[in-house]
Amino acid sequence: MGRIAIFTDDPGWHGARLCEAFEQRGFIGSYVSLIDCRIFVDRTNLPVVIPGFESNLPDGVFVRGVPGGSLEQVVHYLDILHALKELDIPVYNDAGAIERSVDKSRTSFLLNRSGIPTPFTWVTTNHEEAINIANRELNAGHSLISKPVFGSQGEGLRRFENTNELAELESSNGVYYLQRFIQCASNSSHDWRVFVINGKAYSAMRRSGLNWLNNVAKGATCKYAILNNRLRQLAEAAVQALDMSYGGVDIICDREGHYSVIEVNSIPAWKGLQSVCNIDVAALLADDFLSDCQNSCLNQTA
Repeated sequence: MGRIAIFTDDPGWHGARLCEAFEQRGFIGSYVSLIDCRIFVDRTNLPVVIPGFESNLPDGVFVRGVPGGSLEQVVHYLDILHALKELDIPVYNDAGAIERSVDKSRTSFLLNRSGIPTPFTWVTTNHEEAINIANRELNAGHSLISKPVFGSQGEGLRRFENTNELAELESSNGVYYLQRFIQCASNSSHDWRVFVINGKAYSAMRRSGLNWLNNVAKGATCKYAILNNRLRQLAEAAVQALDMSYGGVDIICDREGHYSVIEVNSIPAWKGLQSVCNIDVAALLADDFLSDCQNSCLNQTA
């Protein structure tokens, strides 16, 4: 049987679904933490050391999580993913895709560069400039959101509605990431998560938050959503713009009926989506990923 390394520190529900899907297709999935991996350039046969794969590198690597840490540690983890790809090991999603999506500043730039509607965004290290931008936006009648450049699941987000609140505007490790808040078309806060695999949008859910945050981790409820043409086109275009094998795309619609992409996730969870849709997300991911692994094996033996 083929062997797949699943990089994660918390296998949980998602890891179990992936292992089941891999096993049904003749592959064994093994959980590995990137923390335990090494790059050893000392004339050994394997310059990348992965626990459980000391003799032979895996047939492919499925990334379910990249640990946090210092800048040097995170770069090291991504270097391991880069190195594996250089060794012709399929990495899903690869380090480049993760770098483009985990950095909200770069995501905003790439979406805008590709002509994909996304909220107005300002990123600066200058506190006075950040305050001036916030004052201008708030005085013009817009709400503003500050976000950590690196973050997920709604952690660290703050909404500002008037200038009196700006005394609490803080940087995230020296960087201010400010984004114009988009008011939903209806009174109830909601957005859509669209799941894209190999360039195709397969399913979507509507997420309704307890407040203005629509993250499932923050208590939002999920409901199956029909993929209209606009949701489909935007989600597929966003994943293409960030050059990702698969992704979870968050889209919102304003009161004028204009859609905007607000997030693109390269390591998206799908437990909420799976609970409301009738497709097997893990099976679709496994089929797409394993096709890369099999093509890689064919190329190596040709």
